[in-house]
Amino acid sequence: MDDVFGTARMRAAVLTAWQASPARFREDANAEEDFALGGYRDRLIVELAQNAADAALRAGVPGVLRLTLRGDVLTAANTGEPLTAAGVEGLSTLRVSAKRDDVGAAGRFGVGFAAVVSVTDAPSIGSRGSAAVRWSRVETSAIVAGTPELAGELADRGGHVPLLRLPFPAEPMDVPDGFDTLVRLPLRDAAAVEAVRVMLAETSPALLLGLPALERIEIDIDGDERVVTAESWRVVSASGEFTPEQVAELFADRPTEERARPYWSVRWAVPEEPGPLPATVRPVVHAPTPSDEPLDLPALLIVSFPMATDRRHVAKGPLTDFLVEHVAEAYVELLRSLPRTPRLLDLVPALMGKGELDAMIRRAILRRLPDAPLLPALSAPAPAVQTPSFADAELYDPDAEWTVEHPVPEPGPDGWVVSGREAAVVPASGELLEVIAPIVPGLLPAGWPARHPAMTVLGVRQVGLADVADMLSGEVVEGKDPAWWRALYDVLPGDDPEALGALPVPLADGRLVRGPRGTLIMRDGGLEDLGPLGLRIVHPDAAHPLLLRLGAAEATPRTVLEDPLTKAAVAESLDNPDHEAVARAVLSLVDAAGIAPGECPWLGELALRGADGELYAAGDLLLPGGALARILEDGVLVADDLVERYGSRVLVAAGVLDGFAVVNDHDVLLDHDECDHDLDGEDEWLDHVLDLLPDDVTGTGLPPVVADFSAVRDLELVADWPAALELLTRPPLRAALLPLRVQGVEVPSYTAWWLAEHPVLDGRRPRELRLPGADPLLTGLYGDAPPGLDDAALAMIGVRTTLADLLASHGGPEELLDLMADPEIELDRAQLRSLWIALAGVDPSRVAPPERVRAVRDGQIVVADAEEAVVVEAPDLLQLVAHRPLVLAPFDLAEALSELLELPLAGEVAAGEVTSSGEVRRVPPQVRSLVPTAPETYVYHDKLVVDGVECTWRFYDGTVHCSNVEGLARGLAWAAGQWGDRLAVAALLRDPAAVPLLLAEADLQ
Repeated sequence: MDDVFGTARMRAAVLTAWQASPARFREDANAEEDFALGGYRDRLIVELAQNAADAALRAGVPGVLRLTLRGDVLTAANTGEPLTAAGVEGLSTLRVSAKRDDVGAAGRFGVGFAAVVSVTDAPSIGSRGSAAVRWSRVETSAIVAGTPELAGELADRGGHVPLLRLPFPAEPMDVPDGFDTLVRLPLRDAAAVEAVRVMLAETSPALLLGLPALERIEIDIDGDERVVTAESWRVVSASGEFTPEQVAELFADRPTEERARPYWSVRWAVPEEPGPLPATVRPVVHAPTPSDEPLDLPALLIVSFPMATDRRHVAKGPLTDFLVEHVAEAYVELLRSLPRTPRLLDLVPALMGKGELDAMIRRAILRRLPDAPLLPALSAPAPAVQTPSFADAELYDPDAEWTVEHPVPEPGPDGWVVSGREAAVVPASGELLEVIAPIVPGLLPAGWPARHPAMTVLGVRQVGLADVADMLSGEVVEGKDPAWWRALYDVLPGDDPEALGALPVPLADGRLVRGPRGTLIMRDGGLEDLGPLGLRIVHPDAAHPLLLRLGAAEATPRTVLEDPLTKAAVAESLDNPDHEAVARAVLSLVDAAGIAPGECPWLGELALRGADGELYAAGDLLLPGGALARILEDGVLVADDLVERYGSRVLVAAGVLDGFAVVNDHDVLLDHDECDHDLDGEDEWLDHVLDLLPDDVTGTGLPPVVADFSAVRDLELVADWPAALELLTRPPLRAALLPLRVQGVEVPSYTAWWLAEHPVLDGRRPRELRLPGADPLLTGLYGDAPPGLDDAALAMIGVRTTLADLLASHGGPEELLDLMADPEIELDRAQLRSLWIALAGVDPSRVAPPERVRAVRDGQIVVADAEEAVVVEAPDLLQLVAHRPLVLAPFDLAEALSELLELPLAGEVAAGEVTSSGEVRRVPPQVRSLVPTAPETYVYHDKLVVDGVECTWRFYDGTVHCSNVEGLARGLAWAAGQWGDRLAVAALLRDPAAVPLLLAEADLQ
């Protein structure tokens, strides 16, 4: 066959070189093995496509590649320039490419065809109408084995030879119709077949996008066909030629052949359909074929980066840095070329990359994106304002403040397009965005997600509803009519009242106020003549339900009356020159709202004319002919014309006094700052109530609460108390006398407390009196209450009922002790004993020790200084303290009274030591029949001396001492604990024969 491509010459030249330097043979074998098993191990399809693209480019025809796998043979047919001798030499020579001068050629290193070595041992290639060339590992091994100079190297390599260095002529090949060249690769083994199947399955449009000269790839795997094209992709490309200066600067560290190709190109591509890259497109940098440099962006990058020697990684250096900047610029252009939809946000890179090159590209992109006009806007961006440096000024002026305002660009055919720094996003409906677009510069349309991470990367301003409300001021809303505001309210969401708290509201008087809270919306035409009150009435054309949800109130008579501005107008009405107009407005509201007397106590401050023509607070005026007018002294009547115009009901509800006015309140905090109803002595009542409450109620740090509070006011003005009490003690005012319950504790009401503290019963305080016929133990201590009122009413205002109730009341024990110490009050001995018995049951913590006490001295009831008095706890000590004032009560109560009054016991002031001598005698046995536990013996003294005092008896250290029969009887009864039988024992000792009679009498006791 004809050796058209001069393969014999090529073989001879290679063999000669190998023979001259066997190391060259080893070097070629190692290099081919490195490429086949290393950098190009999985690049077979890529390299075949690249050769096909270069052939089509040289021929200037559309590039088509058909890959067919039949069994264990892969063929690759392509269009384009046929195989040439230079091409054969390039395929058979490592690192020497025949395409180095071809502008736009993908092959540029001269090693790509080595990829076939990874799957075949006998590749061949031929073109239509021309000879073919082939390579054979078997024949190359035979030639090398027959060369003595190379036999040792071959043995050392285990028979491995470089496959592609020795080409052989081949018979012409049957090229399929429509194609110009065919590559045939008999696959080495099953592993090679499987590897080829995987590579064919992974072939994607990315390969065509990196090889523009190739239009499509047809793949046929055992009859299963598919076509790969680059259609439906959005592509942006940039390219250029390096100047000699740039070549010298950027290619200083690159190989010579690369410097001979001073061109660069960048291509970005994304699918037309929104979404991530297809799974078949590897997320790596393509240069132009896939590398191992990760790129975690949803776009395909194809760029002429310089590659490292492994052909899988981009080489670092100034050339890469230069291309990264162009990559970033092209990416921005790609985004600008896409439809301006929220999909753009998914293409905005985050800061963190998957590798060093990925991070470099991201940083370069992110430096440009915030200023790139990418985003559609409903409104023009804000004017760009720049403050130049003083170096730009014609004359230096250190005090100058000057700016340059750049005009806003005109909108394009599709409206405004703004950069991220110029844009603003509001999370709201499209209807709202249309309304506020003229107010928010650079406003993005509806559908752009405000919380997308790309918004922050682009520098888009996040504008919340609160910010929008703040923007609605000044010139931007000047001249907006109320209907415009209603249209705004119609599209604002009502689910975030806090954000819209400062929303402007137009008023009927022409003002524009901040915040719906405190404004009033008139219902059914609203209320008239309310101007003097200074109320914030919403303009009827702007009234909207949203305002009600945000805190506005419907202008019913009651809501208008309770408005803080109305209350302020009432409070200031006495000083208001237009007080008549304020009174008319307020009284009409009171009438329309149906306010009950006492319901709004603050109305008592309303300025009204009195009958004398002077101006008074309503609460200081009396209704002519009213019950209170007859009771109070020096009262001023309300003007007659007001009574005729509004009637007594409205005037009384406004605070004018008819009967007693009642203050009603709910959930009142018992605190001096909160409990303030302008009542006489209210602070003193509050202190009294707090004193009554236990620590577990007042010690929590929170003031106690009264659920329902009612009090009669103006009690201090009463002149006729009998008539007043007649009113106060019958319904409905009687309810104000009932005690209050504070967290389970009953306390006096304000009204009952006030009456109890003032001389309202015949000039005396109720606390100084007792109910007629009440507890006899209170006789002499309290006077009798006058007739005319029922007992229950008298008890409610503090009139005393029983000794037990007195002692249970707050301060009652101390009050009783004070009365008992009053020398003007007479008490009999039995009453005094009963009072001491009752006082013995009082907790000492409730009583301050008295300075004077009621006592018995020398058989007389006296009032004595507490320092002199003693409490007697044993009868044998009476003889020792008889000269002192004695507090006498049953001996078992002595210690309680001593602690209560802080008085000493008799045994604490008298030692009671027996100092005389006597004779021990036996107790007569008859005594035991009456006192079984009496001692068996006693000591008889002719003269019994105790602490130097002559006594009749003493029970000392468990022994009875006596000097006569009466003393013995008392000592035995006391020692046996039968003090009540002392007289019977004395009778028995005088007449032992009387024992039966005494026992019988004892049985009857």
